[in-house]
Amino acid sequence: MITADLVKQLREKTGAGMMDCKKVLTETDGDMEKAAELLRERGIAKAAKKSSRVAAEGLVATYVSDDKKVGSVVEVNAETDFVAKNDEFRAFVKDITVQIATKNPANVEELLSQKYLETDKTVQEVLTDKIATIGENMSIRRFVRYESEGLIESYVHGDGKIGVLVNFEKGTPELAKDVCMQIAAARPEYLSREDVPEAEVKKEMEILKVQAMNEGKPAEIAEKMVQGRIGKFYGEICLLDQEFVKDPNVKVGNLIESKGGKIVSFARLEKGEGIEKKEENFAEEVMKQIKH
Repeated sequence: MITADLVKQLREKTGAGMMDCKKVLTETDGDMEKAAELLRERGIAKAAKKSSRVAAEGLVATYVSDDKKVGSVVEVNAETDFVAKNDEFRAFVKDITVQIATKNPANVEELLSQKYLETDKTVQEVLTDKIATIGENMSIRRFVRYESEGLIESYVHGDGKIGVLVNFEKGTPELAKDVCMQIAAARPEYLSREDVPEAEVKKEMEILKVQAMNEGKPAEIAEKMVQGRIGKFYGEICLLDQEFVKDPNVKVGNLIESKGGKIVSFARLEKGEGIEKKEENFAEEVMKQIKH
């Protein structure tokens, strides 16, 4: 006989719904431990089912050690913006930034297999538990970690929408903050012109030449115009060639040089960047629910 008190005990122990508790207790002939285990298994099964849903919301967070020598930036996705505001989710993401900085995983797969901070569980197991308790698909999408001889600075914009991490060979904290904000605002893809792949430059030059010829310019004039316009292309995608957001008359490269700074590398992660969000038709969704 499955009593109401037994159901209540299991519910308090596991946090599962009343009906779920009653069902597993019936299946296990009232064995509390087996019932709890079954609920856990089913929680994980539910979590696996949720993994087919698109997780394009979430949080980007950063961590920099007190001595500014190690830093990380990570994107952890969830399905809704509501979960991104959940304190448990935010604490988990913050822990992951510390995990990456201190344990130095090579990639997301290695990170998931590591022991979660000072616990016996793996990061994957903790993530799966969070999916089951919070009730949404979540995934650790990507991260960047830097170790520096100089200093590392970070910046988070829009309550976790954009995260920036910069590795300076040399530079002041004030300069580092300015550069972080520049990267967040101006979205550079590369540090300098030398970093832009040759194929990308060639393709852009071909486009610029066609544009010039479409304006009615002869081929030789079009070639000269390309040389002039390619600078604008670099000015958009290369950090050192960009106009400084606080003073457009100054190039970022010149600003860094004038302050005695030097950048080794940078990372800019934007939440949900490149993830196709599934557009749901609300009326269709309602009809689907009615039919089930």
